[in-house]
Amino acid sequence: MSRNYKFHDPKGMYFVTYSVINWIDIFIRNEYRDVMLDSWKHCIDKKGLEIYGWCIMTSHVHMIIASNKDLLENIMRDMKRHTSTTLRHAIENSFESRKTWIMEIMMAHGTLNKHNKDFQFWQQHNHPILLDTNHIMQQKLDYIHMNPVEAGFVDEPEHYLYSSARDYSGKKGLIDISFIE
Repeated sequence: MSRNYKFHDPKGMYFVTYSVINWIDIFIRNEYRDVMLDSWKHCIDKKGLEIYGWCIMTSHVHMIIASNKDLLENIMRDMKRHTSTTLRHAIENSFESRKTWIMEIMMAHGTLNKHNKDFQFWQQHNHPILLDTNHIMQQKLDYIHMNPVEAGFVDEPEHYLYSSARDYSGKKGLIDISFIE
């Protein structure tokens, strides 16, 4: 992995994107999106995760994050490991019409990747980008919030339930965030 894509500054704020293997549209069901929200709430409460912006799209997640306790690389590793296991279980025990297809792809990728035993949910990278200027912070926050609009899901960013755009528009979002000022 390139040195440019690591969490170099433990006190820094970062933009991260993490994606489902093969860009499979997993997050079309509320129960799968709720796994992500529950994991983030745990990381906020127990690991010091600070979330400044977020959006769950159908096959990937964008976030602006920092930490006031654990190292971000450890938080991301643990969160991805936990959600991978939890989402695997949720898919296996659901009435998901694509269950067999999804599991076959994730099992095939898992056996090919030396970092996994038999299953891979997330692509390996997060590509953290240090947000070291106000301009870059605002640019990434706008990008996150406009993602559902650009995808055609909603007309206005704050209308998308699974995004921090609601918080920034004065509405209560699904998780507690810290605001970029």
